[in-house]
Amino acid sequence: MVELEHLRVYMRKQAEGDRKRRSVQVTGPTLEEALLQASIELNIPLKQIEYEVLDKGSRGTFGVGKKDCILIAYEVKKEEEKILAPEDFEFSFGAEGAGMSKPADADGEAIIRLYADGAWLKVTPPIGKGRKINDKIVIENLHNRTVRQYDHALISRVVKRAEATFVKVGEFLYNPANDSILTVDITDFEMKAYVIVSPPGPGGADLGKEQILGFMKNNSIVHGVKEEAIDEFLDHPEHGKPILVAEGTKPENGKDAKIIYNFEIDRSKIKLKEKNGRVDFKEMNLVQNVVEGQALAKKVPYEEGTTGRTVTGKLLPAKSGKDVKLNVGKNCRLSEDGMTVIAGINGQVILAAEKINVEPIYVVEGDVDLHSGGNVVFLGTVLVKGSVDDGFKVKAAGNIEVMGNVGKCELDAEGDIIVHQGITGKGGGDVHSGRSVWAKFIENARIEASEYVVASEGIINSQVNANKMIICQGKRATIVGGKLRAVEHIHAKTLGSVAGSETILEVGYDPASKSRLAEMEETTDVIDKEIEEIILNIRTLQNIQREKKKLPEDKAAYLVALTEKHSELSVRKEELLEEIEKLQQYLSSLRTIGKISASGKVFPGVKISIKEAALEVRNEFKAVTFINELSMVKMTKFEELEGDFTPKQ
Repeated sequence: MVELEHLRVYMRKQAEGDRKRRSVQVTGPTLEEALLQASIELNIPLKQIEYEVLDKGSRGTFGVGKKDCILIAYEVKKEEEKILAPEDFEFSFGAEGAGMSKPADADGEAIIRLYADGAWLKVTPPIGKGRKINDKIVIENLHNRTVRQYDHALISRVVKRAEATFVKVGEFLYNPANDSILTVDITDFEMKAYVIVSPPGPGGADLGKEQILGFMKNNSIVHGVKEEAIDEFLDHPEHGKPILVAEGTKPENGKDAKIIYNFEIDRSKIKLKEKNGRVDFKEMNLVQNVVEGQALAKKVPYEEGTTGRTVTGKLLPAKSGKDVKLNVGKNCRLSEDGMTVIAGINGQVILAAEKINVEPIYVVEGDVDLHSGGNVVFLGTVLVKGSVDDGFKVKAAGNIEVMGNVGKCELDAEGDIIVHQGITGKGGGDVHSGRSVWAKFIENARIEASEYVVASEGIINSQVNANKMIICQGKRATIVGGKLRAVEHIHAKTLGSVAGSETILEVGYDPASKSRLAEMEETTDVIDKEIEEIILNIRTLQNIQREKKKLPEDKAAYLVALTEKHSELSVRKEELLEEIEKLQQYLSSLRTIGKISASGKVFPGVKISIKEAALEVRNEFKAVTFINELSMVKMTKFEELEGDFTPKQ
C-alpha cells in the first residue's frame, strides 16, 4: 500500500524521465532509412529506438507522386530507469480520503487546430469518471473543420495515448484569404489589453500562440501578458469576444513612517472614581513615571513605493511613504540606530509639542506664597502640597498638582492641572492647561483647557473654555452662571438655578480650526494663480520651441525651472487639499457630536447654543440632552456619558 509521499516520488521520477527522454522527427525514402537517420541523430543503436509513423510515404508510379516516410523516433528507457506507473500503486488515503482531495470528473477533449501546414490534433485524457475521446468524435470534428485528408491509424494512436500534445494528423485545402483576423483594444488608461479573433472562413487557418504574441508585441503590448488566457482561447476559442490578454501592474504607495509610543498619549478616556457620591482625587494617577534607560518610543520607518507599469510598458510612479521625525526632548536620548527614544533620567514622561520629554517633579512642601519663595516657573511637573495664594503664579512645562486650594492667581501648564480642593478666582484667577483641568469646584475663575475641564461639585459664575468636554459629576454637580464653551459636550447634573441666573452654554464651535481652514483655503487660491501663470509661460516657450525647433539656452533653462516649479506647487496644493478635506470633515463632525446634557434639572435663564442654533430655556426640564437637528436646538432623552469616566489607577 502506497501513501501520498510515494505518489510524489513517482511524479518526480516521471517528470525526470520525460526530460531525459529524447525524440526527433525524421524523414526518409523508406521506413528503414528513416530509422537509420533517427539512429544517427539520437546517437543510439536501432534496438534502443521506438517510433510512431506520421506518414507511411509512397513509392509512386515510376517515381511520380513519390512521398517520403515521416516518423517520430524516441529513445527507449533503460531498464534501470524504469518508472512505476500509477496503476502499480494501491493508494490509501485514510477512511475519509484526507490524504488527497479527489479531482472533479471531466471528459477528455479532442482539440483541433488548422495551420498552414496541416491539421493538428491534441487529445486530453478524462479526469475521474469522465468519458474518453474516441476516433469517431475526432473524425466528426475534423469534418466540421472541412478536413477530409487524414491518417486514421495515426488518429487512433493519438486518441489511445491521450498525451495532451499536438500531432499533425491530416491536410486541408488551405486558403490564406480566410485566415482568422486579430484586432487589439487597449483600455483603462493602458492598464488592460483585449484581443478579438474572428473565426476562420472556409480553408482558413487558426491563429497560433506565437502569432498572437507577435501581434501583441507589434501593438506595444509588452507587460502583464496572460499567456494562460491565450492558451485557454486556443484550446476553447470564443471568436468575436474580447479576451483579456494583458493587464498592467498598479503602483503601490509606500506606507508612512509612524511612531509607536510605549506610554499613554490618548487622553480621551477620562476616568472619575466616585465614592459615596464624591470624587476621590487621591486615587488619581495621571503621572506616568519612567526610569532611566527605559524605551519610550520606537520609530517604524516609511516604505518605498512599488512602481507600476501599463501593458505598453510605461512606468507608473508610486509615492514613497511620508517620513516622520522622532523628536527627542529634555532628558531623553536616541538609540544608536536613531530609531528608539530612551529615557535619560527617572521622572515623568510627557509628550508636549510632539516632543518626548522626561520631566522631574518640583515639590513645594507648603503653600505658594512669600514664605515659599514667590512665583514658581519650572520646566517640569510641579507638586504643591499646600495652596496657591492670591496674586502668585505657577508655570510648568509638565503638570501642576495642588493638594489645597487655588485663589486669585495664575496657573499655566503644558500638561494637566489637578486641584484637589477648589479654584476660587474672585473674578480674576486665570488657569490655562495644555491638556485638562481637574478640580473639586470652580468659582469666579477663568479656565482654558486644550482637552477637558472636570469638576466634581460644580462650576459657578466662571468663564470656561474646553476644546473637548466640560464635565460636572457628583451630588452637587451644578453649572450656575457664567459662560462655558466646549467643542464636543457639556455635561452636568444641574444647569442654571431657581433664581434664573443667566448661564450661557455653547458647544460645537472651534474657532482655532476654522481660522486654520480659512488660512489654508487662501493659500490654495494663491497657489492656483501661480500655477496658472506658470502654465501660460510654459505654453509660450513650447510654442517657440515648435516654431524654431530649438530654444535658446537661457530659455531652455527657464523652461526646465518652470516645469520643476509647477511640479513643486502641484505637490504642495495636493497636500493642502488633503489637509483642508480632513479639517472640513472635523468641523462638519462637530455638528453631530455637539451636545449639552443634564442628568437632573435645567432651569429657566439658561441660554444654549449648538453650532449655529440657539435656544433660551423658559421652562424647567428634567433629565434632558440638547442637540442640533436641522439647525435647531432639539431636546431629547438624557444621554449618559459614553465610556468609563473614573480616574486611571
